[in-house]
Amino acid sequence: MLKSLFWRINFFLKYKKSQRIKRKLGADNQRVTVDTKNGVFVVDAGDLEVGATLRLKGEYGTDEIERLSRLIDAKSSILVVGAHIGALAIPLAKQCSKLIAIEANPNNFDLLQINLKLNQSSNISAYNIAASSKSETIKFQLNTVNSGGSKRVPVNNNYMYTYDNPEVIEVAAHSLDEFLDISHFDLVLIDIEGSEYFAMKGMPKILSKTQNLVVEFLPHHIKNVAGVRLSDFIDNIPEHLTKVTIPSKNTTYPIGEGIVILSQMFDAGQGDDGIIFHS
Repeated sequence: MLKSLFWRINFFLKYKKSQRIKRKLGADNQRVTVDTKNGVFVVDAGDLEVGATLRLKGEYGTDEIERLSRLIDAKSSILVVGAHIGALAIPLAKQCSKLIAIEANPNNFDLLQINLKLNQSSNISAYNIAASSKSETIKFQLNTVNSGGSKRVPVNNNYMYTYDNPEVIEVAAHSLDEFLDISHFDLVLIDIEGSEYFAMKGMPKILSKTQNLVVEFLPHHIKNVAGVRLSDFIDNIPEHLTKVTIPSKNTTYPIGEGIVILSQMFDAGQGDDGIIFHS
């Protein structure tokens, strides 16, 4: 009870802080440009997660970028599902041949396109769609305090997803196996706030050809946003990916043992920003 109250207060205070920043800057000055280790980025001034990290620290996701860089080379092709404003995609694209970026939030996508031009990321192709199990129209909420937390409307929605009163819109969603002309990627990165299950279900051909699948793993997203069991989530992992690296534990496991560890994490509500399934 007390823990739940603490988190509700924390989310409420974040929302108020974001609103204060926006009011201070004025309605016509809601975006700022920052020169960072990741590149030059235009960010939403009211975003207190990726945007604030880039503004205040001058970098974002450095450890993850270094970790992913070890999985690719100059000839590699990468698929990033949930590209947000490009904070990971743009530096990764500098180290590979081609990168496809998928981003469902139209506001984030607008910033992504600006940032691609600012960084001359000519080898990135970006698409403003949601990844799903089939071609459909889905309801999607546009979070602002954490714009990277924007997501399809959860099956079980609650305050942690709606504390900033997100606008709900409809967006086009597609199976990436059907939408994309190419199906071979050396690295597939999926971070879409609970829609990972649906995205993987719609891309078995792509997953069957990749050697590295990186997926955000948050139990509350799997339960509340997708509304599925852990076993449903795991069923989408192709059989040829026989190892799993859990960065938060700094350990690589055989897939069987790794699934046991993930099950324990799931039951304990422990997440990881990017579980790596690989061969």
